[in-house]
Formats: sequence, C-alpha cells, structure tokens
Amino acid sequence: MRTLILTLVWVIAALPLLAEHTVEEALPDGGRASWNFTSESARPTRVIVYALPNGNTIGQTFGAERTDGVHWRYDIQHIGAQTRRLREVEPDRETALVLIEAKGLSWPAWRKTQTNPGAAAHAILAQLRGRVPNATALTLVAHSGGGSFLHAVIEGREGVPTDVERIAFLDANYGFDGATHAERLLTWLGANAARRLVVLVYDDRDVELDGRKIVGPTGGTWRAADRLIAATADRVWWTQMELPPFEAMSGMRGQIVIARHPNPNHKILHTTMVGEMNGFLWATTLGTPVATAWGGLAPPRAYVKWITPNAAPAKSGGRKPAKPAPLEAIPPRPADAIGGKAFIQSVAKMDRKAREEAIRKELLSGNVPTFLRTLTTISLSGRDVQGIERTGELRVMPDYLAIGSDEDFVRMPMTPQTARRAADAWGMSLPTRRIVDAVDAVAVTRVEPRPMTENREAPTTFLEHNALIETQRAGNPLGILTTGMKKDIVLSNRLKEKPHRVAIYGWRKPDGTVIQSLTIAHVDWYVDYSHGVRLVAGTMIADGREMSLKDVLADPHLCVLVSDEGEIVPAGYE
Repeated sequence: MRTLILTLVWVIAALPLLAEHTVEEALPDGGRASWNFTSESARPTRVIVYALPNGNTIGQTFGAERTDGVHWRYDIQHIGAQTRRLREVEPDRETALVLIEAKGLSWPAWRKTQTNPGAAAHAILAQLRGRVPNATALTLVAHSGGGSFLHAVIEGREGVPTDVERIAFLDANYGFDGATHAERLLTWLGANAARRLVVLVYDDRDVELDGRKIVGPTGGTWRAADRLIAATADRVWWTQMELPPFEAMSGMRGQIVIARHPNPNHKILHTTMVGEMNGFLWATTLGTPVATAWGGLAPPRAYVKWITPNAAPAKSGGRKPAKPAPLEAIPPRPADAIGGKAFIQSVAKMDRKAREEAIRKELLSGNVPTFLRTLTTISLSGRDVQGIERTGELRVMPDYLAIGSDEDFVRMPMTPQTARRAADAWGMSLPTRRIVDAVDAVAVTRVEPRPMTENREAPTTFLEHNALIETQRAGNPLGILTTGMKKDIVLSNRLKEKPHRVAIYGWRKPDGTVIQSLTIAHVDWYVDYSHGVRLVAGTMIADGREMSLKDVLADPHLCVLVSDEGEIVPAGYE
C-alpha cells in the first residue's frame, strides 16, 4: 500500500479505528473513488471494489452511527464497519476497500452515457488496480444499481479480468441477461476453481409501496436469479443448501451460490439484507476459512463495535449554529503594528503596485483585527442535478478583511491577487456567489449600501467609506456576521470568459435586493472603495466528510453546496 500513498495526491486522513487511512481519487466521467486501508506494507493485498447503490454517497455507504440529525442513509449499509469486522477475523490478510461512486449517484445512468460500457468499466478497474501494484486479487461487490457496473465488467471484450476472484451481487442483479452474461461468467468460473459468484436476493415480486408493486411483471432481482438458473441449467448441476431463512442453491461445487429470501411478509428487504443481515460480510467470506467466524447471514449486526461514531446532519434547517471557530493561521498582531488610519496615510500617494505590496506585507505580518480571527460557521444545503440532498458546513470571516486593531481598523479593498496571497498563506479561500448569498441569509448585522461617486479608487475614499460604515454599524458589536456594505470579490466560472478580470458580486439592500449582479466588467488590477474581501475556510464539511473547499467546488455532486454555477475549476486567481 505504500505505493498507493505516494502515488495519490489527495488528502490522507487518519481515522480513529484500526489506524485507518482514506484516500480519494477522481474516476473518469466525473465519478470518484474512496480508498480505505490500514497498512502501508508490501504484503499481498486483496482489494474489494464496492459499486454504490443509486442515490447513496460514499460517506453514506461507508456508514456511521445514527444519532439526532444524521441522515438515515448513513445507517443502512455500513460497508466500512463490515470491512473492519472482516479485517478482525482475517488479521493475516491485507484488505483494502474502495467505494466507487458514479457521477450523478447512479451506475445505470452512467452506463447509458457510455458508448462502450464494458471498456469503460475495465478502464476504471485498470486505474484502481494500478494504485495497488501488490494487489493479488479483486473482489467486485455491488448493491442495487451498482450491479450495472458489474454487468459492464462482465461485458468487457475480454470478459471478466483474470485477477477478479469473486463477484457478489447484493440484490443488484436486475440487469442480468442470460444470453449476454451467462457464458462469460461460466468461462470465468471454469478457468479457476477458487473463483466465486455470489447472488443475494429476496422475493420482491409482490412487494408494494404506496399501493403499487415495486417491480414490474418481469422485473426484480428474484426473477433475475431465475434467469441465471435457467441460462446455466444445461451446464450447472444445482443443489440445495441449508441457509435458513434463505432458500439457497449452489453449483459448480460451490463456485456459484444463490441465496433467496422467500419474504413471506412481503417486506422491502432490499438494503436490510446488506446491513441488518450482514450481507456484505457473508458475500465476501463465503467459501473461505472465515466464512462463519464473524457470524451469519441473519440479524443481529455482527459489526456494531466497528461503526463510525458520527456523521453529517441530515438537514441544516433547525440546527443551532455551531460555536465560533478561532482562526490560528493568522500570525499574532505585532505589538508595534500600524493602525488602520495611519496605514491609509502611508499608502495614500503610492502607485497601485506599491500599495498592493504594502497591503500584502501588513496582512501576512498579522496586522489584522482580533474580531476577524474568530470564524462563524454557516450551514449549507441543496439538491444536486439528480435531486439528491446535500448538506454541509463552512466557516467564514464575520466581516470584511481589514488592517489594524479592533479600535483602529480599515476594511481594505485590494486586488484579487493580493487577497489570494493572504488566503493561501492562511489556508483560506475567496467565496463564491452562492457562499455570499448563504452568508447574507443568516447575517445578524445588515448595513445599507452607501454609494460614493468621487475619487472611488483613492485610499482616502477607502477610509471615508469605512468611517461611514462604522457610523451605520453603531450599536452592533464587532465579530458578529455582518453584510451589506461591500461588493464581494468572488470565485466564478465567468473568469474563463476573459483573461485578467475580477469577479464581484453583492452590495445588498436591507430588503435583500442585490445592487451588483455577478460581473467581470473590471480588469483584475482595478480596485475601488466598494470592493470587499470576506475570506472563508479552505476546508469544510460536505456530506459528513471534511474536504477542501477546492475539491468540493470541483465535485459534480457536492458543488451545489457552494456554487450556483456548477463545478468551478480552477478555483482562484492566478
């Protein structure tokens, strides 16, 4: 696994259980993969590739403890906890788990976008395989719509890759086609007696939801299992297995196992079999020496002690705001630091380039008021293009970036390049229009815009405008979320339209009306009194995981939290 760690450039985060590590990487066509492993040794490693069900994120699939405010999807599969239990009963074998998520959270939808789904699926496996050169075998597992990915693998021009040792459909075999898939699976199984095909289904034929059957007259996984049995009947001798309450069959001396829950009460057992009944553990250990060491295919959960203890809130509405978070990246303000008014006087006659350099030096030295050093956490939510609800939290400066002390400061207009240098030094970022709107929605203090028409670009006007704001703000304490008095310098895809431009947005009236719509009319060296810089944290919580804001902006699923323009790449000013 050491090569994996050195090869990938994504953030590695230590997890509290079993000294785990996670690494994320992008997949073709906008998908993503999340690796979970415990060792950096060069020992032979089994890689379990788990194709996510429709509508579930990587975080939800990995799983977490169900507590107040946690989305119910975190508590249904627990593939992370089941993998930990697997490692517990197989301490002498390295196991790496990789969860693969399709763009739009749907492998069936992904399949429809592919000219050659088989080649595309094999390309994904080749990419994953290349990350772990010491991988000895692949186990391919899918739940629900993830079965579309497994069927695409089977349809590859050369069939199932030779290093795949096990394929498991966890109520995921909807698309099985006897003419297309049966021969390829039998060829793959026949080439090595150690290979396994595992199919777990339940009788879904008469199950109803809201008065309607959940599958059509020819659909569902039970009927798909029937198609597998029929397509192989002339070459496979099927025998019954004891696996109550399941009706189980095996063929090819145990290389194929089909377990079918009769479901006499016509319940929806689709995910129950995976999580509550330990289906993932059962499917990945069947036919191995540890097949029964962890428990069995039935409740209760065999992995409770390994469940991740927390996750993201299901919705932001109604939650109490998080406590302010101190920002420690900004150096302490020097004892001899100049005040805001004196700084304006010192740069009043400088040319633009010299003034920006002076601003940069003061900011990086720590000449920043105390009230800006405690960030305010705002909640974010939104539905992506597939209608999936996303939630997150982001820390933001309560006011606009200023030079000086709490008693003597000036909110300082500057170029986006100067702002970015400060942001980079402090691990922060400029906001987007979406973030500006989110800040305004929960702001405590609102200052009405007051346009100024003379000497707009002069530092003395910067000082005059700041004094006007302070008059308007009188009676409201510093350090609480304040908006309205400046146009924000923002990140935007519109910056790609013309080179060397600055994107500005905002200046909101008390009734919420925005005076300045998003514009790139000005060149990137232009600065006037109305421009403001509100920096935000460079990391955030997105769907329960801590991620860099840059990665969230680039994520086709999560960007809805922080962008109303879709993905924003690159996220910044050169």
